[in-house]
Amino acid sequence: QVHLVESGGGLAQAGGSLRLSCAPSGSIFSLNGMGWYRQAPGKQRELVAAFTTGGIANYADFVKGRFTISKDNAKRMVYLQMNSLKPEDTAVYYCKGRFYGIDYWGLGTPVTFSS
Repeated sequence: QVHLVESGGGLAQAGGSLRLSCAPSGSIFSLNGMGWYRQAPGKQRELVAAFTTGGIANYADFVKGRFTISKDNAKRMVYLQMNSLKPEDTAVYYCKGRFYGIDYWGLGTPVTFSS
């Protein structure tokens, strides 16, 4: 069984930064293929950034140049560095991984903005 636990969300300010972390547990042999998604209120869940199975990072157009996905194989962690945050980045951010042909999701970590 695989579990994904996100952390690092919280209250953000326009132009500010947050770093999200995803800690997978269970029998995982690679962090490749893992990624970050988000779901804003009233909207569908969408891809933010993800590693291909070959370890290449891909980004949604709306975060290119602002967000960076990274992974630490030794620590078995996946991160999402979010810079130049905008109010429209408000959402619950989910970590996702596909292992043994099954999609696993974390419970999400919310990012909200102060007015």
